[in-house]
Amino acid sequence: MVLAAFGFQAVGGLVGTAVGFLILFENPEVGAWRWMYASTIVLAVPVIVGRFFIVQSPLWLMFHGRVAEAEAATERLLLRDPPYPKEVVLHSPRTRDPHHHPRKMPWFALFQERNLHRTILASVPWFLQDLGTYGIGIFTPTILATVVGASIDHPRNTAELIQTDILATKGAAFIDVLLIVGIVFAVLLADRVGRIRLQILGFIGCAVGLLLAALSLHISGTLSGVLLFAGFMLFSFMTNLGPNAMTYLIAGEVFPISIRGTGAGFAASFAKIGAVLTAFLFPILLKDIGTDLLLLILVGTSLVGALVTWCYAIETKGINLEKLGEKA
Repeated sequence: MVLAAFGFQAVGGLVGTAVGFLILFENPEVGAWRWMYASTIVLAVPVIVGRFFIVQSPLWLMFHGRVAEAEAATERLLLRDPPYPKEVVLHSPRTRDPHHHPRKMPWFALFQERNLHRTILASVPWFLQDLGTYGIGIFTPTILATVVGASIDHPRNTAELIQTDILATKGAAFIDVLLIVGIVFAVLLADRVGRIRLQILGFIGCAVGLLLAALSLHISGTLSGVLLFAGFMLFSFMTNLGPNAMTYLIAGEVFPISIRGTGAGFAASFAKIGAVLTAFLFPILLKDIGTDLLLLILVGTSLVGALVTWCYAIETKGINLEKLGEKA
């Protein structure tokens, strides 16, 4: 269910590309990007409102001794017609042991003892994954235009510049479909194959896809375009089958309740450092070192992501997260 919800990132990516294309088609001006950014406000407003009605985690409420609120939250999560169960009754450890007091963990506990192992697993592969996913995702039209030859080195007018973007965006939309296919496979396989295996396989698949795209730069003719699209399509499929989906899932599962929110939040924040670095540095590196070397660097970061996942692996498939205690 978590991965199915996460899958709407891929749907949003495809819809965003389509919206950008339509705006550019109807308003072929350089300033069209302002309308593209403004279009996100339409969805941002209901999301902000919806945030106030999200059900709080019953496990988190129980950990803090708020049993009545945890029961109410559980009833909301189990809402059925007709109601089943008719009544939700939760028992905290304090019910069995009046002297039991849950130990709240400070944020720096993420870097102590066994939690450090979990923090590295949740944070580092996610950081490395974001380098590739956001870099390729944001700049796919730019790379396609450059490699396929749709770009014009010295556009004579705005019309030529816009035409280049439109052609490249069509190709990007075609590739983005594989993001949705990848997340569908992730939903189907996560509880069968396991998170760690899918993440390692996904990282390796991303590396192979990027390597194919890099090889396309050294081949001329139709084969070059075929390799480029095959590489990017493989990357899009494997990143959502593996690291893009699994890093999101693992970060929310691998930590004990006492520090789960802090751990997942730190992992996401650390990962977005990679996303921001990519957004700022990718166009600069694309110009300074070229597409070929940049793709090879991302091949390397993908392989490092697979290695880190393998070295710090903690498989959460089939584990009752309520029982994932401090000494698990």
